[in-house]
Amino acid sequence: MASPYLHSFALFFSLLNPFLMSIYMIGLIRHSEAKVFNKALIQGSLIAFVVFMLFAWGGETIFSKYLNVRFEAFQIFGGLIFLVIGYRYVFQGADTIGEMRGAPEHLAGTIAMPFMIGPGTISAAVVTGIEMSIGEAALVIAFTLFLTCSILILMKFSHDPLRYKHAKHIDRYFDIVGRLSALLIGTIAIDMIINGVTGVINKV
Repeated sequence: MASPYLHSFALFFSLLNPFLMSIYMIGLIRHSEAKVFNKALIQGSLIAFVVFMLFAWGGETIFSKYLNVRFEAFQIFGGLIFLVIGYRYVFQGADTIGEMRGAPEHLAGTIAMPFMIGPGTISAAVVTGIEMSIGEAALVIAFTLFLTCSILILMKFSHDPLRYKHAKHIDRYFDIVGRLSALLIGTIAIDMIINGVTGVINKV
């Protein structure tokens, strides 16, 4: 009984990946006040939750009926994007990622997309909606977003008092964790591409 829950949680959490997301959001973590950062992060998570639930509920119908594309094509494209991100980060490090900045009133939307809402997480939402009921999917998605937000808020809380005394250690953390996370992202990307290609072949 626990297998679908664990599978969906592991998939969502590895794609949201708060450790890799913290590197994308390093500009916000370094330059935003804790109150502004936390508020924007929570609002962005709520936006992402609504979008994920829409795709979990609509599933492949949204792609085939309304967007007139195959879900498998979306999986393959999403896999290619993650593969490029993972490959570049593993070999080039944080220099491949620009810092995210913006006015406080726009931060929630910037956090929600593209850092939470993307091809990978939308695909995961569709798969989650197929594997379990809409109520169970909502529980898994909400818990994953809550855990992701909690880790990012904890990182912000820890970063502020340490950023001056231990700047070198923080930079080293971002480099090591970023490369390990990118390796995982690349592996998931290959799996997404394989699933997409397999789905197309099975429907031919």
